[in-house]
Amino acid sequence: MSLLARPAMASLAARAMQRLTALADRRIASSLLGRYPEYPRNTRELTVPTSFGPARAVVYLPATDAATDTDTDTAPGSTPDSAPPVHVNFHGGGYVLPPIQLDDPLCRFLAAEAGVAVVNVDYAVAPQHPFPTPPHQAYEIVRWVAGHGAEHGWDGDRLTVGGQSAGGGLAAAVARQALEAKDGEAPSIALQVLHYPPLDLATDARDKRAAIAKPMLRPWMADIFDSAYVPDPRRRTDPLVSPAHPSDTADLTGIAPAFVVTAEYDLLRAEGVRYADRLREAGALLDHYDVPGADHGYDQKDAETARDVYALIAAHVRRATTPGPGNTPRENQP
Repeated sequence: MSLLARPAMASLAARAMQRLTALADRRIASSLLGRYPEYPRNTRELTVPTSFGPARAVVYLPATDAATDTDTDTAPGSTPDSAPPVHVNFHGGGYVLPPIQLDDPLCRFLAAEAGVAVVNVDYAVAPQHPFPTPPHQAYEIVRWVAGHGAEHGWDGDRLTVGGQSAGGGLAAAVARQALEAKDGEAPSIALQVLHYPPLDLATDARDKRAAIAKPMLRPWMADIFDSAYVPDPRRRTDPLVSPAHPSDTADLTGIAPAFVVTAEYDLLRAEGVRYADRLREAGALLDHYDVPGADHGYDQKDAETARDVYALIAAHVRRATTPGPGNTPRENQP
């Protein structure tokens, strides 16, 4: 075990990374705010109550809603017939970093092109809030979004979830909790979007292989992220952490339909492919797209490739929230 894989050291390193990346993220975010200027930033903030504490969220509104929006908590145009569908987005960051603003281009793109209200969530992160808090809080947030659309201007009955990197892992965990809920209050999820997600923290990163010699994700990063998020290695086989690990053999029939996006050079590609195969076997894979020539987090730097993939995501979200003949996309094998 490396020194960084020890939970105490991982926690210290994760806190240091949070401090060091705060300024860098603000600089990056300022440049991302200017990406895709044709998609305006029509937002308002809200706070989602959860049993793990309040979660801040930024709501991106479709242009038709934003044009008549006010500063009140209730968006106009929120009658059942006119309210847009809603997409809950969970940001990446290894379950440790909280860069909610880095998903701004994606959220603006989806609001405009998919015609949805996008709830971009600032969820609890490790090491301050280790597993199982993040996935359990994420599930409570999605339940709240599903149940409070009439108050805030979206249709909670037409709901999708998604995320990039760790956010994709949380979206998968939300879908799994909805599948296994026994309280009768599970939200109806029309689509889960898993964008280059980590889905197997039980396998050491040194045993994973990328298609290039120096992928963006390195084993030392995984040591910090994984140990800060799930300090006890025995818990990393939990289905809410590692649904792509061979130890998880549960029947996933009935889980929310999925669009899985992997990147050709990503260290996490193999586990994304494995999970896509598993979803296919359960009849839940709508599409799997492998981004050629791309590494983990490619969309932070490559605006044009990101535009193409965001367009695919938007098309799937739109189809999932406007059911009807001809709206079922065909699977696109990598």
